[in-house]
Amino acid sequence: MIQNPLGQRHLFVLALSLITIILGGFATDAIAHGVTTGDKGYIQEVSGVLPMPFIYLGAKHMMTGYDHLLFLFGVIFFLYRLKDVAIYVTLFAVGHVITLLSGVLMNISISAYIIDAIIGFSVVYKSLDNMGAFRRWFGFQPNTKAATLIFGLIHGFGLATKVLEYELAPDGLLPNLVFFNVGVEIGQLLALFAILIAISYWRKSNSFLRHAYTANVFVMMLGFMLMGYQMTGYFTA
Repeated sequence: MIQNPLGQRHLFVLALSLITIILGGFATDAIAHGVTTGDKGYIQEVSGVLPMPFIYLGAKHMMTGYDHLLFLFGVIFFLYRLKDVAIYVTLFAVGHVITLLSGVLMNISISAYIIDAIIGFSVVYKSLDNMGAFRRWFGFQPNTKAATLIFGLIHGFGLATKVLEYELAPDGLLPNLVFFNVGVEIGQLLALFAILIAISYWRKSNSFLRHAYTANVFVMMLGFMLMGYQMTGYFTA
């Protein structure tokens, strides 16, 4: 196979893109599972069933949720068949929906910093999994489907914790949460489509297997950055 002349640049482009996601997230009001000031004001003022606004907010949350995107990037990194991608993304989505709805409706709240630090750990975990670290260290491979579902539950609970801070109007609460979840899934599919295009293009070059380990080390470092950022916020808030 003829090597793509741009193959050697793919890792750099990928790294630059991930850095942009992280720095862009830190530069806004929406730190991890946060909501921008404008969206926060809207959420607190409205009442009644509002399908389109909450679908938009859900999609926006996922498209700008760099922690979600990093985790999903790790999940699909070595998945070549669309069937496998669909299974893992569905498991993540199911977990996300369960804890978002139950967390808000049952008024379960834990420090957003702690939850988001665990979400940062999910990025670290998946990177280590992709690097084969658990098999080398412990001699066995953890169930990847179970881990995806569990971390999906944690990701959803992180958003639920934040949503509770804004005290949504009880009028139309359940339908609006459902519409928000619909938006989240739409945003997830759009983000996933973009990631799949990028990683499929990279896989066509000889550089993919050579740099796969390095790419996951880089993503793991970003996961540690997220953990450190959130824990710093927890102890200084």
